[in-house]
Order: sequence, then structure tokens, then C-alpha cells
Amino acid sequence: MNNHRGKKVFVLGGARSGKSSFALGQASALPGRKAYIATAQAFDDEMKVRIERHRLERPDDWDTFEEPLDLPGLLAKIKDSHDVILIDCLTLWLSNLMLADKDILKETESFISALTTFGGLLFAVSNEVGFGIVPGNEMARKFRDLAGTLNQRVAAAADQVYLIAAGIPIKIKEI
Repeated sequence: MNNHRGKKVFVLGGARSGKSSFALGQASALPGRKAYIATAQAFDDEMKVRIERHRLERPDDWDTFEEPLDLPGLLAKIKDSHDVILIDCLTLWLSNLMLADKDILKETESFISALTTFGGLLFAVSNEVGFGIVPGNEMARKFRDLAGTLNQRVAAAADQVYLIAAGIPIKIKEI
């Protein structure tokens, strides 16, 4: 595990691309105490089913934390007790911040700071939403733009970045 200390891995992909499965598979193969940070909120029955399916996919040796808003605070709280952390996913976190009317740029800066100072191995999963058409309403365009900025910031801070397309991981950055 020591050769992985402080490493940050960013995994991007479209909806149902296999990004979460890839990140979970990579992280599960590593030694140490593992934490899964879920950012999803179950606002409807369909989302409840998705969340439960994700829970069942995780091996038993993972500690699960559900945190829709305060990722930096949770990282600070568990950084000394876990060697491997997987955050799934940043775009849901961004949606939660927007719905809670938070200062997105401030929250992004706080998250980047927590990410770069975390000494363990961290995987962060996010949707790549910029490949599609320009959204037809202002809120969706704002989300797309904020997600693009967030993804750029996390990719810049990461040691490795993978783009997942049709279940195939493509490494696009390695430090």
C-alpha cells in the first residue's frame, strides 16, 4: 500500500459507462481499510433502487458513508481511519450543492484542498456531461458548465485520470 500513499485517481465517463464498477474494482483490489462515500440522495423510488443496487455491489470489507454535501468535512473526519477512499459521484454531489443553493466555487475549492491534502489513496468518480448537445434550459447549462469546471479541477489535482467508454477504461493522465 505504501507505493499508493497519497495517490489520487479520477474516473470519468458517461451514464452507465462502467465508471463506478471500474473504480470499485481497482480500489477493492488494494489492501487496507476502505471507505465508500456515496453522494446520492433517494428523492424517488427509482433512485432508492439504484442506491440499493450499488450497496449490494460493494464487497463486505467496505465502510459506507452517505454524504450528499460536506465531502471535505467527511474526508477530514475519516482520513486517518481509512487507507482507500472511493467517492461516487462528484456530479451528484454538484447537483446536491446546487439544490441546497451552496456557493459552488467555494465548495469546489474546499473539496480540492481536502483532496490534495488527503494522504491515502483516493478514487473520485464523475460524469462527463460535456459530450452531448447544449442543454435547452439555463439550469441544465449551468450544471453542465459547473460540472466541466469541477472535472477540470479534479483532473488537474489527480495523479491518474481514466475515461471510461462502453466499459473500456482509457488512461488519459499518469503522473
